[in-house]
Amino acid sequence: MAIRIFIDQGHNPVGYPNAGAVGNGVFESDVNFQVGIYLGNLLDNDPRFEVRLSRPTATTVLGTNNATSLATRVQMANSWPANYFISLHCNSNPNPAINGTEIYLYQYGTQANWMAQHIMTSIVQRVGMKNNGIRLNPTLYVLRRTTMPSLLIELGYLSNPSDAQKLRDNQYQFAYAIYIGILNYFGFAPV
Repeated sequence: MAIRIFIDQGHNPVGYPNAGAVGNGVFESDVNFQVGIYLGNLLDNDPRFEVRLSRPTATTVLGTNNATSLATRVQMANSWPANYFISLHCNSNPNPAINGTEIYLYQYGTQANWMAQHIMTSIVQRVGMKNNGIRLNPTLYVLRRTTMPSLLIELGYLSNPSDAQKLRDNQYQFAYAIYIGILNYFGFAPV
């Protein structure tokens, strides 16, 4: 039986509620969408996985505000039901020097924690991002309300020029790094 992975491309398209961050001319919703599409294709082409995306098209809008947008994503994953939930995001900070990748969890010492470690290692190795660590944030709705191991990946900082350039130009590399991290977590060889 295929492992079901739900890829949540955080935020709605620009111009809708819950559209996410913007920095250095790069829009979070665009990055999240495209990295999710690439990751979905990689998983789709691997018979060991079944994948669903929260935003299968660039114009998909979920919910009418932040709360209903998050609730819709969680409901989609829980009702499938997914075996794993991965939410893709980009970060922003008033200080443009802040950079790097973080992965957020509901709880340490869990399957999500081990998967996050493999994904982080792969992103650092393949995309050259700074490792800002695996962090606990049990207040995040998508981590708190999903019924399967869940992680939220902050790929990088749109407010940092170097990260923003990678987020704009290396979207496939981010997706491939996450895919390899998932394979390493399961102990699978690439197909």
